[in-house]
Amino acid sequence: MSLNTRKQERDFTAEVTALKPEVEALAKAGKLNEAVDKITALEKQTRNAADMSSTATLLSLLARLCWEGSDLDLLNAQLVAMSKKHGQLKEAVVRMVDEAMTYLPDLRKKKDAGEYKSGKDRWLELVKTLRDITEGKIYLELPRARLTVMLSSYHETLSQTAPSEPSTSTAKPAPAAATDAKDKEKKEPVTARDHLDVAADLMSDIQVETYSSMDKREKTDFILEQMRLESMRGHWSRVRVGSRKINRVFLKEPESADLKLRYYDLMIQLALQEDAYLEACSAYQEVWDTEEVKKDEAREIGVLENIMIFVVLAPYNNEQSDMLHKLYANSELQKAPVHYDLLKCFITKELMRWPGIESLYGPTLRQSPVFAPGSTLGKKTGARAEEKKPEELANPGEARWEELHKRVIEHNLRVIASYYSRITMTRLTELLDLPPLTTERTICKLVTDKTIYARIDRPAGIVSFKQTKGVNEVLNAWSGDIAKMLSLVEKTSHLVAKEYAMHEASRGKRPIAGK
Repeated sequence: MSLNTRKQERDFTAEVTALKPEVEALAKAGKLNEAVDKITALEKQTRNAADMSSTATLLSLLARLCWEGSDLDLLNAQLVAMSKKHGQLKEAVVRMVDEAMTYLPDLRKKKDAGEYKSGKDRWLELVKTLRDITEGKIYLELPRARLTVMLSSYHETLSQTAPSEPSTSTAKPAPAAATDAKDKEKKEPVTARDHLDVAADLMSDIQVETYSSMDKREKTDFILEQMRLESMRGHWSRVRVGSRKINRVFLKEPESADLKLRYYDLMIQLALQEDAYLEACSAYQEVWDTEEVKKDEAREIGVLENIMIFVVLAPYNNEQSDMLHKLYANSELQKAPVHYDLLKCFITKELMRWPGIESLYGPTLRQSPVFAPGSTLGKKTGARAEEKKPEELANPGEARWEELHKRVIEHNLRVIASYYSRITMTRLTELLDLPPLTTERTICKLVTDKTIYARIDRPAGIVSFKQTKGVNEVLNAWSGDIAKMLSLVEKTSHLVAKEYAMHEASRGKRPIAGK
């Protein structure tokens, strides 16, 4: 759809065609300012006549001549001036910005080669000029988003080399006169954290999910970058918000496999920050359901191991139990036999003694990044770090190993509750390999979570797993049993009568009524 809403009054195509070689010759002769003046004079006429095509050609020509003439100061000045002209045609500004953006890769190469170390950073200057032009203009939202990605990447690169703490020796107070025009501007980033915050803030300010001009892949990639930068500075709540903007149906398409792996990698990190192990298990299942992963045998086995580890680590509930049984029924998981045997232990209604589990599976599991003593996988950052104990922050692998111990204890308690109606606390602590206080706390937790029913008689030292029924419940059960018995008697009588009738019919006799 055209952005030009004014009716064209005159066609300046012939004048523009005649002017083009003339201004190009002036620019080559070193008379760039004279060429710019000629273009500017004709541009005013084409703009007032609403000749969009001619105006766009002139603006693009103006930018190109300034670039070819290596006058970057003039280029920046003309870009800003032309974009602010009264009644400027929107489509012409779009084409001028698109033309100017093609110069950024060359400037970036020169910047990386170190040409701008002693003077102005021409790449950064042009990026900021174009961002100023595109600010607040819906018709330039796509170029602004792309420029933001470039600027954010630049600040992220600086964060890798910037100092962790600001230098106090070189800090100088700013003069009061210098604050009149820039009093509202943010201070320049100095530390690595400052640059990272600037990079993340730049990306989070752009709401690409509302852009209709951006294709799905570019939009998804942009949101993933937003999520990644927010995760780097520990703002996990924003990562969660960003994850809801991703279209998961699009990620299932074969050409989106790389985006899918990036997305679920971030979701796994988020789940580990929140200790949401079942969510991490689901994310690993999505990773496994990717052709690229299944082609790499070693990578596939690693993913399968993580699937089984995290479903076991997840607290018991209906969803966890359902997923546990579904995974156990999947024969593909037998590619990791040790982890599959551990999964089987949680399926079987038998006691698991922790010393035995530790000796059988410990050597293998402790080598995994999930349980390794020095692992940094899922290390808490940001607000999550404030909620944890120092030892959990320093060694998340050891904390997850303790979580596995808790899951084994909880499994054993559920098994005991299904076989015992009453048991002494002494015997229970022997079966669980736990001290009495820890045993009591674990029972209280499972009762609070409504996983089991239990009552502890402390003076007698007895734990009761059988729920006492009320008078109404007993009466209802008795009534139900009687009704069931009478139903069976009636059904049996009917079947006997039917058999008698069939027997008489087979003998060729008709049964006499009343006999």
